[in-house]
Amino acid sequence: QVKPQFESRENRTYGIFKAIVYKTQVVAGINYFIKVQVSDVEYVHLRVFQSLPHENQGPSLVSFQTGKTRDDPLTYF
Repeated sequence: QVKPQFESRENRTYGIFKAIVYKTQVVAGINYFIKVQVSDVEYVHLRVFQSLPHENQGPSLVSFQTGKTRDDPLTYF
């Protein structure tokens, strides 16, 4: 659900968009930190916020980091 948000911000499309690993942080909802493979050698880190269920909101892309590798650690940003 966040791929179109990411592609819109980057102003390009990705043939590969595969989540590799993720971490969560509980706040007033949940922050997801997700490592996503976007090409054979290129990865991005996404921070996605999912609000509490009673708010009826879908996940939203809060922030992202490009130019990552498979070995880059997934940390808070």
